[in-house]
Amino acid sequence: MIVAVGIDLVEVARVRRVRARHPARFDARVFTPDELAYCDAQADPAIHLAGRFAAKEAILKVLGTGWGREVAWQEVEVARAASGAVEARLHGAAEVAARARRIAKLWISLTHTAEHAMAVAIGEA
Repeated sequence: MIVAVGIDLVEVARVRRVRARHPARFDARVFTPDELAYCDAQADPAIHLAGRFAAKEAILKVLGTGWGREVAWQEVEVARAASGAVEARLHGAAEVAARARRIAKLWISLTHTAEHAMAVAIGEA
């Protein structure tokens, strides 16, 4: 049974600007070391970071917490499964919020163009 759906759209240029102005602060606040390692290894890291940012926003909507209040950005991690598909890994307060909403599985899908990144998250009981 679907518990909640979240969607988010991010401008790649905005991520590029914020990262250029405050790289260490933005990176440390929002992304895990594994997320940064993956994205920085890509031809255009900003596109992949924007996708992960959108995914985190979509997941926070599914969890019903919003950003910055109950769950820290790094407690929602967007990783690559062995199959190559993206998957959500929840830590700390994000994991607690998922359990409170009886979410047993999170499905996420990302897509991007040169200008935008979009993510959809579905929480399933």
